[in-house]
Amino acid sequence: MGQVVGAGLLAHVPTIVLPEVTRRELNHGEDTTLVPGLKRLRADVFDRDDYDTVVVLDSHWATTVEFVTTAHDRRAGLYTSEELPRGMSRMPYDFPGDPELARAVADYAGKHGTYITPIDDPYLPIYYATVNLWTHLGVRDDPYLGDPGRKWISIGVCQTADTEDFLRLGRALGDAIAAVDRRVLLIASGALSHTFWPLRVIRDHEAAGPEHIFTPEARAADEERIGWLKAGDHARVLDTMPEFLKFKPEARFGHYLMMIGALGERACTAPGRLYSEYENSVGTGQVHIWFDRPEHGWTS
Repeated sequence: MGQVVGAGLLAHVPTIVLPEVTRRELNHGEDTTLVPGLKRLRADVFDRDDYDTVVVLDSHWATTVEFVTTAHDRRAGLYTSEELPRGMSRMPYDFPGDPELARAVADYAGKHGTYITPIDDPYLPIYYATVNLWTHLGVRDDPYLGDPGRKWISIGVCQTADTEDFLRLGRALGDAIAAVDRRVLLIASGALSHTFWPLRVIRDHEAAGPEHIFTPEARAADEERIGWLKAGDHARVLDTMPEFLKFKPEARFGHYLMMIGALGERACTAPGRLYSEYENSVGTGQVHIWFDRPEHGWTS
């Protein structure tokens, strides 16, 4: 029987793939904590051999009438961001997929009252919420070659989904992982509060300090939830989603909700450990929080 062996809420911001000298220029000479945090996370988790597949819950991939899972045997190419081509240009990616798992997730759509379609079209776009984290956590010595034994797939957020819909996708994902006997790492790739500063002033808020978060109230909401996640109080995060939605979490927090849906929702009490400080990215709240599978399971 398969299982999720680890999961995390991880920041994918463009800053993490910029050269260090550029990162420091944007941050008063200091480096972001997000990049060294990913290096530690890789050493602690992603360089181990106790998992088969990474599933990225990609907050940048917005579908409309269904959830979509990538079902390719392999994804490879060069990625240039339509959002920020100056900073993310012709980035190589190459990794095997897991079509069996992708199709299995879709098989459980009916059971959980949702709509899920696996797609293996080679022209399906890829997004930096996947590529940026693969660059840090999946790529090996050659930037054009990933680890041939580690499969990566992505699942998009559905822009017409609400909290319950995201949880239903997570339930289907959890069932599929168990059914196909996979050891999986889940990445909820996305931010906390997510409002950008307006263009005329955005360059005044590129530093990482949380004083640059769009409003003090958004910062307080983010920090409150970080505290709950560190304590493993996922029930409280779920119970206060209506309040948090007022601060426009990225993708309506769908990336986290899909993850926790696969881990047992309110019954999950796994505490999180920080792999970064809480940081700003032009008004938005960013952090790396990792959840290890408790010895007796996610809902023990």
